[in-house]
Amino acid sequence: MIEILSPREIEQMKPAGEFVAHVLSTLQQEVRVGDNLLDIDARAHEMIRERGAESCYIDYAPSFGRGPFGHVICTSVNDAVLHGKPRSYKLKDGDLLSLDFAVSVDGWVCDSAVSFNVGTENPDDLRMIETATKALNAGIAQAQAGNRVGDISHAIGQIMRGAGYGFNTDFGGHGVGSTMHGDPHVPNDGAAGRGMKLKPGLVIAIEPWLMVSTDDLVIDDDGWTLRAADGSRTAHVEHTVAITKDGPIVMTARG
Repeated sequence: MIEILSPREIEQMKPAGEFVAHVLSTLQQEVRVGDNLLDIDARAHEMIRERGAESCYIDYAPSFGRGPFGHVICTSVNDAVLHGKPRSYKLKDGDLLSLDFAVSVDGWVCDSAVSFNVGTENPDDLRMIETATKALNAGIAQAQAGNRVGDISHAIGQIMRGAGYGFNTDFGGHGVGSTMHGDPHVPNDGAAGRGMKLKPGLVIAIEPWLMVSTDDLVIDDDGWTLRAADGSRTAHVEHTVAITKDGPIVMTARG
């Protein structure tokens, strides 16, 4: 279902975006070498309870996953790129961690993701994260009323393809509003000028993700975690963006 929100509803959605941004910023600052992924999940759950928010993940059971997710945040490490199910793993120095987080606040959902090195920064990882971020910003710049979904997809794909990274369009951005995953699907590559016309009031999650040297994914035995098929490193960034007559609003902007 495609939701078109009124300006008042977009204003009502902003606290959800601010909270999602706060949680991801807090976790990025707090996470240290030796931290367990299950403890990161517990910390995110604590912040959800304190805020009176509602997790979009814990009971989530889509066709592409195996049963309810059972946790409140996705923790993807190194070759894991999407839907990383928290497990008992202690982070090592230099690990590349992606956190993907979505909650509902007062009935409105926002969704965002960030990737970073834990401990020692890796120049190759930083270049990949920078490329993903450039692709995200290029996609956001095309999130203009009157443009089409393909304009966003094309802008993202051009940057990632031009940098030589692997990616595919099996999973990508999506509509958000009263639910986490709605229409339209926003692929991370496509043809400019194609697809649904973007209207004021449409809110979408734009989420480039890429892999060093493959276009293919494999799924873990947990039924959720998606990894680069060749074991190469990965990165994932995401923002929730509202399309308005005055241009895009990044609802999950981190300060």
